[in-house]
Amino acid sequence: MNKIVFLLLVLFFSAFAQQISVLTDARDGKKYKTVEIDSQMWMAENLNYHASGSKCYDNKPDNCAKYGRLYNWQTANTACPNGWHLPSRAEWEALTMEVGGGKTEGLKLKAKSGWKSNGNGTDDFGFSALPGGLGLSDGYFRNVGGSGYWWSSSSEDNSNSAYYRYIYYYDENAYWISSSKACLFSVRCVQD
Repeated sequence: MNKIVFLLLVLFFSAFAQQISVLTDARDGKKYKTVEIDSQMWMAENLNYHASGSKCYDNKPDNCAKYGRLYNWQTANTACPNGWHLPSRAEWEALTMEVGGGKTEGLKLKAKSGWKSNGNGTDDFGFSALPGGLGLSDGYFRNVGGSGYWWSSSSEDNSNSAYYRYIYYYDENAYWISSSKACLFSVRCVQD
């Protein structure tokens, strides 16, 4: 490798490393890695704030420690710390464009470990998406280790459902779909 290529790589990785910082949630003292991707500052971990109605996957605290808490849509819209908010569809789409589009977004945003059947990602941008699964209104939980689901603050398709972003272990893409607002999904906050 010639010296110019080596220096460019060093500069690239140095600049990327400087983008990662830590947010301390004043409400409970929990610390979250954050990462700047383009002009947006994102949490690089799922929110784990114990808001009323939020749950740990399978009601096990160890799952909250690993994957963060799961929130219904109404709670998700108010769960982020002061100065942060639940991202809109436009903010999720800006993230998609910055990481190169939807065909490989899942691969680039997934953590390098933690996904079943070696469905791990490259985590090119430090987003470190983990498969926290989901909770259903009937009390059942599904897909931990295999899928990650994150609420969007906008794009409600009717009064009972809202859109969310999701990534599967066996796919490189990321998708949009709507579901009942009573479902429990993960939350990633973006800075105001």
